[in-house]
Amino acid sequence: MSKSAGRAGTVRVFIADGSRMSCQLIAAALRRGRYRTKVVGYATEAAGIREGLDKSEADVAVIGARLEEEALAGFDVTREISASHSKPNVVIILDSSKPTMVVEAFRAGASGVFSRDQSSELLCKCIHAVHQGQVWASSKELHFVLDALGPALPAKAICPRGSGLLTKREEGVVQLVAEGLTNRDISQQLNLSVHTVRNYLFRIFNKVGTSSRLELALYAIDRRDGDLQQNSLAAMDEPPISASRPMSSARA
Repeated sequence: MSKSAGRAGTVRVFIADGSRMSCQLIAAALRRGRYRTKVVGYATEAAGIREGLDKSEADVAVIGARLEEEALAGFDVTREISASHSKPNVVIILDSSKPTMVVEAFRAGASGVFSRDQSSELLCKCIHAVHQGQVWASSKELHFVLDALGPALPAKAICPRGSGLLTKREEGVVQLVAEGLTNRDISQQLNLSVHTVRNYLFRIFNKVGTSSRLELALYAIDRRDGDLQQNSLAAMDEPPISASRPMSSARA
């Protein structure tokens, strides 16, 4: 059954949350709703989500920001899903509608955000709206996103050169982010926990004045291009090396 066919009928939903019981409760609430939905699978951690989405052909994935692995792991999974254009639209369930959480959810690639204190019937409506290509958020949440898109404060201006600001480890994390690696990929490559990688990113954001992975990647690219330009100019300023050497006079 194609997605286009599913738009007029039942929406296939994959559920991911912090516990098996939570997933089952969400599934039961969706079945009771008046909107036509079919739960095609659920998982509590990233590996299970990837496997489940590959098999289920879900139309919409409802993912909790807090998964079994740790808090905010749902954002990393959403980024992976967003990077694969054939994957389903994502609704992220937030524990609270704090501005930073709402903005980060949309930056991760979510099509909608939903708070746990809202009704299950409203969640069904949210799922169908997102499946039809709409963005789901309250007026208050949309204002958070609009504020984040506004002009940056002078204090948050991105530092053009990070030399001396970042530690060697932080420099390594920045380069891996610029290469497009997720927090989990970085943790595996550097032999760190995902939580430690996230702490590194928060410190890096504060040091260089960025607020997202995209801004950090652009910062790294800008810095790299600037270094290349400086090296090129320095090479042009060097005096030319003479091809001939003065010959010493030989005495007869």
